[in-house]
Amino acid sequence: LQCVREPYELPEPKLSEQFADSFPYTLTPDQMTAIADISKDLQQDSPMDRLVIGDVGFGKTEVAMRAMFHVASTGGGVFMLAPTTVLAKQHAANLAVRFRPLGLNVELITRHITGSKQKKILDDFKSEEVNIVVGTHKLVNLDESYYNNLKLLVIDEEQRFGVKHKDQISALKAEVDVLTLSATPIPRTLHMAMSGFRDASLVQTPPPERRPINTILAPINEDDIRKAIEHELARNGQ
Repeated sequence: LQCVREPYELPEPKLSEQFADSFPYTLTPDQMTAIADISKDLQQDSPMDRLVIGDVGFGKTEVAMRAMFHVASTGGGVFMLAPTTVLAKQHAANLAVRFRPLGLNVELITRHITGSKQKKILDDFKSEEVNIVVGTHKLVNLDESYYNNLKLLVIDEEQRFGVKHKDQISALKAEVDVLTLSATPIPRTLHMAMSGFRDASLVQTPPPERRPINTILAPINEDDIRKAIEHELARNGQ
């Protein structure tokens, strides 16, 4: 049975322009195509289930941010699910920089956030004072009432979550739109995309300033490890 939801209106053009201008780089052709695919999905009357496949550093997160903006700016609540606390924190910080100037509130829920603070964030999400919540799998086992305003679920690094986790949250609200990001999709996901059960967008064009990753295979040596870490810290690298 095909679920139906109200199509999303296009965001207000001035707000869209302001959000797009806050991205400090030029979108690649693949990013633009993926963003257009998602915008088209959101203007349909059936929930989106789209997979965005692209290598690390090719700009999948920016594609997801455009989807979040489309939904959040027209009144829908968004969850972004990350596989680790570190990645969740990183996403929350990046999202806050982009969304808060537009009056859209971003909050983080992880095991390091106290229970009372988590409840306050979720209550604010329920009352639409918080628009976007970033978190780990903690977001999939909430009281059902907290999902009433959930319109878009973004799953980052999909291959690192169990099928059970993803299906749990989708099952709670049949009309939720789902956007999945993956560098290395699991066979089940890839099969669904290739069979036409899920839509897929490929982000294969590297950004112009992206350097190729240099991989070195060598015996463990603490001096080499220390030098590599010091080098990255000195250049604000990862």
